[in-house]
Amino acid sequence: MRRIEVSEGIYEILLEIARIRGKSIEEIIVESVIEDLDPRTRIEVYLKLHEKFLREAEDFYAKGDLVQAGEKYWGAATALINAIGEKRGWKHYSHRDYAEIIERLSEELKEPLGRLFASVERLHANYYHNFLTKTNFEAHREDALKLITKLKELV
Repeated sequence: MRRIEVSEGIYEILLEIARIRGKSIEEIIVESVIEDLDPRTRIEVYLKLHEKFLREAEDFYAKGDLVQAGEKYWGAATALINAIGEKRGWKHYSHRDYAEIIERLSEELKEPLGRLFASVERLHANYYHNFLTKTNFEAHREDALKLITKLKELV
């Protein structure tokens, strides 16, 4: 893995933007440069992000770090939502956009994906507040993996 060094001040700004948007710093950086890419390349970037986040989620999960794992499952799911949004020409830049995409896909598939997405949101919220027990984390993780599988089929 290659690394980029930024000053402490820039890092703090990126961290704050990421916190406000509910995204990782990496996602914030990708979003900043992605409009310069063609749509097919954008989708590929989102799919690579998805794979990276899912791999990291599973690694953190295996180590018992449920807080970090949950945030990476969130990243894996939202990267796929971004890819779907990009592919279909739908807005996909905010938490609200993600929810709207899930609603549209639910109608299209005649399947309530909102409950699965709510579980992913719960894992994301746990990153900031660390309130989930292992039992509830496990249930939300299962839902997250189900949603990820369904979204992957749509890309």
